[in-house]
Amino acid sequence: MSIPRKIDKQTAKELRSLLSRLNIRNSRVTIDLDNDTIEIVDDDSIDDILESAGALTPERAAELQAEVKKMREEWDG
Repeated sequence: MSIPRKIDKQTAKELRSLLSRLNIRNSRVTIDLDNDTIEIVDDDSIDDILESAGALTPERAAELQAEVKKMREEWDG
């Protein structure tokens, strides 16, 4: 379980600037210093996507799958 910690406005501004240089503009991220990773926390979780899977056309499902693949490739660098 994680415990949120409050940071001052200047620190938040500096973190936003640092993340912006990495092209990360999401308002919620998780930084894992042990693994040197930054996880973007989406408001729409994968569960939301999976729940709507029955409402997707096969073409749209293929588009989404291609988008996810592209994002993972970009993430892996």
